[in-house]
Amino acid sequence: MNNSVDVAVIGAGQAGLSGAYHLRRAGYEPGTGFVVLDHAPAPGGAWQFRWPSLTYGKVHGMYDLPGMRLTSDDADPERPSSEVIPAYFARYERAFDLRVVRPVHVDAVRDGDGGRLLVETSAGTWSARALINATGTWDRPFWPRYPGQETFRGRQLHTAQYPGPGAFAGQRVIVVGGGTSGVQHLLEIAEVAAETTWVTRRPPVFHTGPFGEDQGRAAVALVEERVRRGLPPQSVVSVTGLPMTEAMERARAKGVLERLPMFERITPSGVAWADGRHVDADVILWATGFRAAIDHLAPLRLREPGGGITVEGTRAVRDPRVHLVGYGPSASTVGANRAGRAAVREIQELLGAPDESQWSPEKVAVGR
Repeated sequence: MNNSVDVAVIGAGQAGLSGAYHLRRAGYEPGTGFVVLDHAPAPGGAWQFRWPSLTYGKVHGMYDLPGMRLTSDDADPERPSSEVIPAYFARYERAFDLRVVRPVHVDAVRDGDGGRLLVETSAGTWSARALINATGTWDRPFWPRYPGQETFRGRQLHTAQYPGPGAFAGQRVIVVGGGTSGVQHLLEIAEVAAETTWVTRRPPVFHTGPFGEDQGRAAVALVEERVRRGLPPQSVVSVTGLPMTEAMERARAKGVLERLPMFERITPSGVAWADGRHVDADVILWATGFRAAIDHLAPLRLREPGGGITVEGTRAVRDPRVHLVGYGPSASTVGANRAGRAAVREIQELLGAPDESQWSPEKVAVGR
């Protein structure tokens, strides 16, 4: 198979669907003007893989996709987010006729003839004049390495494999990681485990009170500065700190949030520190985050010596045909929406595409 399109979109999470929506709005037709390729087996992006205990009511900062609201009728706070959000994404794909091709694994993107990009996949090769890369991070969980890791007789798993708290009943669990997911895991597991130990590289920073637009913009600016310098992006949460919720206040009062610094090594029965301290454990849960899933872009040589990709707006500085959305400062639902719109505007400038007046959302029947 060798298909020719103006724009290839890789990934159908929030960022990819936002990009596809704005391509549709700009006059590109699905199948000929653009194609959306998605690795997941069904709509929903990474949300479909989230643990069952992450209900929609526990999700922070989920923003509507452009052109269609997620209403309270559709978003029962007690339902798993892995059900609510994929159902919303599926309705969205149908409503705007985005024709996502899945499941498709993208192996590589490389230069083709005539200034085109070749997107090599498990379902054939697409030729495109421009690319929106919206692959997110879920497929690249980060596992730190520590001496003795292979000797541990218990179980080790990552947030990407977290099954919910029930799997840890009566066990001694070490949770590694100071991000939002790590704290959520810790609070849930502490309710059923025999013992929990929380370990982080840096002392966690909690913030109370409202977190408004000014604080959000300042946090995003810090992440954006790293991307401008060609460094791998950090999460926005790494610079915002953790919101102190009522549940976290209760957990702190019980001693659950008493944190230990990183251990020096892993032993067959637990973890050990340089000062001789040792904690026995049945499970080590690595809530250590994810890295950008961009290995398929390696043939284009976009990375800087610092390991990241320098981006201006959404455009890769080393190749203006390539736009990264959901990367660095746009790795949030509201950021992904804005980045999708910005990427299409820049692609229109590059390709001389039709303007927005040729298509409007009202021309597509929005199905429920």
